[in-house]
Amino acid sequence: MDPKHIEELRQTYMQHPPEGMTTKDIKSMSDDDLLDMDYFLHEEDDLDDEIGEEGFYLF
Repeated sequence: MDPKHIEELRQTYMQHPPEGMTTKDIKSMSDDDLLDMDYFLHEEDDLDDEIGEEGFYLF
């Protein structure tokens, strides 16, 4: 992953840390941990795209 992108993510999360985390936590995270956290925080965003127009139905 591009180091510039990782630093942008770090700055974004330091300004607005996820619930239960502090700026210090974000600052001390490894690049891999930061990317993992970002992935899991936005995992459901990808699921919305996969459903598409058809939707999901339970019968």
